[in-house]
Amino acid sequence: MKISHPKTAALFFAGLLSIQAAQAQPALETKPLTIEGDIASHLVAGVDRFLLRELSVSVDRREKYWQRDFTSHAAYAKSVEQNRQRLAHIIGLRDQRVAFDGLTLGSTTAESSLVGQTDRITVRAVSWPVFGDVTGTGLLLEPRGRDSFANVIALSDCNQFPEQIAGLAEGLPPKLQFARRMAESGCRVVVPLLINRTEKMSKLSNREYLYRSAFEMGRHLIGYEVQQSLAVIDWYSRRSPDTPIGIIGWGEGGLIALYAAAVDTRVDVACVSGYFDSRQNIWQEPIDRNVFGLLEQFGDAELASLIAPRALIVDAAPGPEATIPGGRGAPARVVSPTLGSVRAEVARAQKLTEGLKSNPGIRLVAADEPLGGRAIGQFLGSLKPGAVIGQAGDSNIVDRRNGFSVAKRHAKQVHELDRHTQWVLRESPYVRKQFYKPDTSSVAKFEASNEKYRKQFYEDAIGRFDNEVLPFNARSRKSHESEKWVGHEVVLDVFPDVIAYGILLLPRDLKANEQRPVVVCQHGLEGRPQDIIEGDHYAYHDFAAKLAERGFITFSPQNMYIFKDRFRTLQRKANPLKKSMFSVIIPQHQQIVDWLKTLPYVDKERIAFYGLSYGGKTAMRVPPVVTDYCLSICSADFNEWVGKNASTRNPHSYVNTGEYEIFEWDLGSTFNYAEMAGLIAPRPFMVERGHHDGVASDETVGWEFAKVRALYQGKLKLPGRCEIEWFDGPHTINGKGTYDFLHRHLDWPRR
Repeated sequence: MKISHPKTAALFFAGLLSIQAAQAQPALETKPLTIEGDIASHLVAGVDRFLLRELSVSVDRREKYWQRDFTSHAAYAKSVEQNRQRLAHIIGLRDQRVAFDGLTLGSTTAESSLVGQTDRITVRAVSWPVFGDVTGTGLLLEPRGRDSFANVIALSDCNQFPEQIAGLAEGLPPKLQFARRMAESGCRVVVPLLINRTEKMSKLSNREYLYRSAFEMGRHLIGYEVQQSLAVIDWYSRRSPDTPIGIIGWGEGGLIALYAAAVDTRVDVACVSGYFDSRQNIWQEPIDRNVFGLLEQFGDAELASLIAPRALIVDAAPGPEATIPGGRGAPARVVSPTLGSVRAEVARAQKLTEGLKSNPGIRLVAADEPLGGRAIGQFLGSLKPGAVIGQAGDSNIVDRRNGFSVAKRHAKQVHELDRHTQWVLRESPYVRKQFYKPDTSSVAKFEASNEKYRKQFYEDAIGRFDNEVLPFNARSRKSHESEKWVGHEVVLDVFPDVIAYGILLLPRDLKANEQRPVVVCQHGLEGRPQDIIEGDHYAYHDFAAKLAERGFITFSPQNMYIFKDRFRTLQRKANPLKKSMFSVIIPQHQQIVDWLKTLPYVDKERIAFYGLSYGGKTAMRVPPVVTDYCLSICSADFNEWVGKNASTRNPHSYVNTGEYEIFEWDLGSTFNYAEMAGLIAPRPFMVERGHHDGVASDETVGWEFAKVRALYQGKLKLPGRCEIEWFDGPHTINGKGTYDFLHRHLDWPRR
């Protein structure tokens, strides 16, 4: 063939060389990939179906955690004690309560603590120590002219305040002022304040604001509020040990009453109104109810079984109703439990405890209004047989206080709880130092001693699915081409409905008889594999493609953190199962690595990981578990992670942002980024850090990295395996020191 024009000839021969190079590539032997549309959307939808299915079967799986002994009440209580301790742990009952002799009366030189009275009761403003320097605050109601026959804690819904159920404020008719009615019936009643869901300036509710940082520190707003009630129970028990104790609540107060009675056997009678229900849709409820691992062992029926053989009255009355639209906070809804659903959950609780003899029982009251006469009557009758509910007062009690501010009292309580969490945060480096103590006397001993921490990280911090992984069933299709590489979309099966998906780049000069290193390149938040291959995205700069141009095989997985609330609710669905998004991401990556190792041109010992931003978070969480990754590079993410999540002062903190899925249970006591890097060691580890990256300040990055460097070089004597590159730039791939790091540790020549 004769080609006369020089430019035409050049194009022809370039194309011929390209075809020859492509033909020289080893075949990618898979089934055809036929999925149409957006595969990332398909992936997220599949994970959603998988998690919903796991939620649905969680009820049947709980029984393996229980060994109930019905031979006696004492034997039963002992047999469920381990479950009770587990519940206390997951709601964050970590802080020792302060003993006190009496409630503190809220009096000043200007005002008396007596805020109101009738001919039958007195109402006083009180406070009491709880833990640290946190105090409970609320009201004390006592009958006049007679001794109390029971000590009671009454809890309103969080969007009410104590004065409303005590009859001191507008909002409830006298017959629904249940704290007042019990005092009028002859009970001593303490009414603690609960944190409300009013929106803060940060567009979060007060409850979500406090929940976020507490959750990261292994505490919980539920636990804090349970502790406030338990502190009152401590006082009741010391003051009058022979007087029965009851706890009663509506809405969020019902939640706290249920949990408090479940963890503390000193409660003789509990009444839960407008809350008791199946919790299978807890992921749709306010996020401050999110308890990591709750549904692994507990639904409301199991919590009721911890109260047995003590009396529990379930008031199937209307509860609070609310829709929380989201934005910075998590979207949620608060709905009244339907009577049918409450009946089913009560029946399940009764079945769980049917072996108990002489059991006061779990009783259902169906009512049109919360804590009306029937429910209170049964509650009082359980505290003292024959007790009669008093007639409701005709009108509200006059509040004698001048200038009292409900808002200021509430703000003070928010401040105290936040201050305590911030104190826990400041103490946390010392807690982690005592927790993570591998043997560093030699590399071999370090690796052996590190295994228990790696297991604990996976099972308790990340959450591990025991589901059997499916065969690969690899499918692929050619999707990208350049002069130096060819790209293939690849899909692998992981679990039923769960796939792994990514783009494999094979250099055109790859020979069938050679084995090359692989770099798994991970995108960030709302990213896609395509973003790190083409288009010169400002953060990624095509780093997967550039590494392929250097001769590396690269694989760019699609991680599930895409489509905003669609992926964020995956975390909501996973957490109650004692799981997280990374509980799915880790098996996806393990499947990817295992499949890559089947390719004849992949060196099984040289598969590296490199991720930016949320991909950098992946770089800190996946390689500790997927030990087939021979090194890890964390770009634009490494920092003092616990403080970034828990601090309400740090300007870089996530506390006031829209990333409501980002908070991970109890990392403050266990695994910050230095400890996660310790789980990667002794494999090479590198951080890529731009001075102007808004993820964190240079100081906090340097502080946390210094601990990693001390481990690698100071203790394990492994110079060159741990590096950080500081560069004058923003939240981006710099691609200089990290590329050198890959060439050196993957033993691949520079091009």
